Amino acid sequence: MALKRKKMFLLDLFIALLGLALDQFTKWLAVFYLKDQVPIVLIPGVLELRYLENRGAAFGVLQNQKIFFVIMTCLVLIFCLYALWRMPDEKKYRLLHIMGGILIAGALGNFMDRLRLDYVVDFIYISLIDFPIFNVADMYVSFICVLGLILVFFGRFGEEDFSFLKLKKKQAV
Repeated sequence: MALKRKKMFLLDLFIALLGLALDQFTKWLAVFYLKDQVPIVLIPGVLELRYLENRGAAFGVLQNQKIFFVIMTCLVLIFCLYALWRMPDEKKYRLLHIMGGILIAGALGNFMDRLRLDYVVDFIYISLIDFPIFNVADMYVSFICVLGLILVFFGRFGEEDFSFLKLKKKQAV
């Protein structure tokens, strides 16, 4: 692997660790200031900070399915690390590198909660639309999914641009 690609991979990991630190810090603040307290209204009728222990996935689905979430998160993390390790360091891939680091941060943020606490700490509530309570890691994953869809439909990537993901075949002798 070229030195430049190794540096890019280390930058990807730095982005992931920075994002993870921000997620875990905000959750620590939520536990410290919000647990067993009345919600804090930031914008009346729009935005609140309210503590919730979520034992499921987004929107509370799949409650108490820790083993499933641990296995799925491990698979996502393995794929992301593989993709980032193999991804070219060319300029057109820079956004994908950043997205990969952010996705890893989001996956690890909730993964750590599940392993350590058996639930995920959620605390951001958009009361205007009665949206389910979420956290910073959820925002990372949602943002990357939306940005990924935009890139798929409007980006300048073709199928051949992802050939780096293919497993290398043994050459015949």
